[in-house]
Amino acid sequence: MEQNGKEIAHEFRFFRVYKDGQIEKFRTTQKIPPFDDPISGVRCKDVVISPEPEISARIFLPKIDEPNTKLPVLFHVHGGGFCFESAFSRPHHQYLTSLAAQAEAIVVSVEYGLFPDRPIPACYDDSWTGLQWVAAHVNGLGPEPWLNNHADFERVFIGGESAGGNISHTLAVRVGSIGLPGVVVVGMVLVHPYFGGTDDDKMWLYMCPTNTGLDDPRLKPAGEDLAKLGCKRMLVFVAEKDHLCDVGKGYYEELKKSGWGETLEILENQGEDHCFHMEDLTGDNAVALIKRFASFIKE
Repeated sequence: MEQNGKEIAHEFRFFRVYKDGQIEKFRTTQKIPPFDDPISGVRCKDVVISPEPEISARIFLPKIDEPNTKLPVLFHVHGGGFCFESAFSRPHHQYLTSLAAQAEAIVVSVEYGLFPDRPIPACYDDSWTGLQWVAAHVNGLGPEPWLNNHADFERVFIGGESAGGNISHTLAVRVGSIGLPGVVVVGMVLVHPYFGGTDDDKMWLYMCPTNTGLDDPRLKPAGEDLAKLGCKRMLVFVAEKDHLCDVGKGYYEELKKSGWGETLEILENQGEDHCFHMEDLTGDNAVALIKRFASFIKE
């Protein structure tokens, strides 16, 4: 097969690879600077977590009436097929502003390395570094004043959409395996998460040169990993028309069988497709999704 006179070696959902090694992405990501929201009172800033490798985050701080107020923290991992999107894109900025306001929580959205510049496992390692950076504020001595002054480290949550849901799972596995000193990860929210079981597996394997095949635990979570997830509550969203709907339901069923034994809930967004809420925050189902996500944090 050829495109523009060049022979194609591989064609995936989000990019194609030519025989000469060139990679053509099908989607671009527009980033915007942080800005405060005058309506909700949510403030926003960008921070550098690591200069090398380059890891950063966008932090959202909801309106605070009392200077000594302590708030739950959501460590958020954006989606985008491990190869596009950003914590700094307009859809994510608007979505997380709304979520921070409704959940009355500090949101830290990590900007991790993307394929092809930084192949998998950079996304997993960068996100773990980001979560450890958040935890470094537990004694009030970290580099970010918003976390030092207002974060309640006994109410930390992890969550993300699509690929970000997959990465969030691996973070909870690490927390359950090696811990996160001083931090209590109360819950995790996976919105339309990606795991193995679809044609997209070929794309993930290509983006991860060090993969161990279709049974790679990041692609197909192992029972022993599920059993030791380092959180107390879990909420999984799936969308009826999403090609990953059965994948999300399968993850839920495997987690139930694993012996994890904590509180687990699944909600299906009827009549909706993958990450529909990112496209229009005002739709009834999007409003309901964000409201339930926020209430999960406030429980």
